[in-house]
Amino acid sequence: MKVMEKERVRTRHEWLRPRSLLLVFFGGCFGAAAREALGAAIPPGSPIPIGILIANLLGAFLLGLLLEWLSRQNLAEASPESARRGARMRLLLGTGVLGGFTTYSALALAVVALLHGGSIWLGIAYGLGTLLLGALTTFAGIALAAAMHARRGGTSGGSAGGSPQRPAPSGGADA
Repeated sequence: MKVMEKERVRTRHEWLRPRSLLLVFFGGCFGAAAREALGAAIPPGSPIPIGILIANLLGAFLLGLLLEWLSRQNLAEASPESARRGARMRLLLGTGVLGGFTTYSALALAVVALLHGGSIWLGIAYGLGTLLLGALTTFAGIALAAAMHARRGGTSGGSAGGSPQRPAPSGGADA
């Protein structure tokens, strides 16, 4: 009983471990560098920052794909070690890399600059359009991960395909 409680606490608080903070830090550094490289590769000249738009939409798609894939992997394997591995992957790739790659603060600054510059409708369209398209690309990432899982013959559910089919409890007083 005590071992199960320790495993549950350890898994629940993976993000508090120093190693996890380092995963987020290094992932964030990589993601921010990738976003800057993307922005530098796109020539200026558009009234909206196209590099930021692409980074946010691509990041939203990849985050949906990643989180759905990790969710289905954890349900399929259903072991404490796979849960820890999934938590570390989520911290490194989701929070770190994709958190550093996407930048909704730069989106907000661009919208404010457009509004203050007199391009009110463009600012509103850019801000709302990015949020709407971000939600749609996230759903597309989720749907792609679900389809990839189904193609591989997976049977556990996930967020795109309805409620997940959780594995049966292994026993114990609180199961």
